[in-house]
Amino acid sequence: MTDLFPIVVAGAFGAIVGSFLNVCIYRLPLGKSVVWPASACARCGRPLAWFENIPVVSYAVLRGRCRTCGDRISLRYPTVETITAAMFALGWWYYGPGVLLASRLVLGCTLLVLFEIDREHQILPNAITLPGIAVGFAFSLFTAPGWVSSLAGIVIGGGSLLAIAYGYYFLRHEEGLGMGDVKMLALIGAFLGWRLTLLALMMASLSGSIIGVTLIVTKRGGMKSALPFGTFLALGAALAATVGPGLVDWYLGLL
Repeated sequence: MTDLFPIVVAGAFGAIVGSFLNVCIYRLPLGKSVVWPASACARCGRPLAWFENIPVVSYAVLRGRCRTCGDRISLRYPTVETITAAMFALGWWYYGPGVLLASRLVLGCTLLVLFEIDREHQILPNAITLPGIAVGFAFSLFTAPGWVSSLAGIVIGGGSLLAIAYGYYFLRHEEGLGMGDVKMLALIGAFLGWRLTLLALMMASLSGSIIGVTLIVTKRGGMKSALPFGTFLALGAALAATVGPGLVDWYLGLL
């Protein structure tokens, strides 16, 4: 019970953080402040009472609808809160308290917000990616991957996608990747270092290719269908941050 209590507390705190992440996901693409005004119904504009802002619980009690106008509340809200709660609880269990835990949780929250915004709007806001690069590098001064690998991750991560973007444009005379993807991979490099960043890019490219081929085969898309690559980068980075070190060690052990 003593060991379980801090994990439960971490999960509860994560759910609260997830509620704030929902605010960021909704407001940042609209250019709105994430701290003011207070949360309100998107349809009728009524400010929400405190008991309507309890993560996950309020959604269940209200049955996913506004108490005033009855407008449906997106399932994204409890989903993001639940994922963030699980991330904080599992992070505390796996890493224990420390700077590395803080670094991984900040990265995880950032990836979650970027994933949802890119999925819904096909944009990756500079308000997240650019400060994220600086924050990731600052963490590297005190914990893994270390500042040298972090700096290399920024250069290699952002540089590799930048080269791909320019190469694609040179060959096809059209944009294949946005600059938001370039900045996002640089952010990932700042937090994870160059090795795990390359692994994240490989996983993102593989998953994106699988989805793209699936859309073509099922005739729900074509060769020029736009896919939000930031969502695949987020998934690739999440896998690289968790199972990546083991995969890298296993691969190097084969050499």
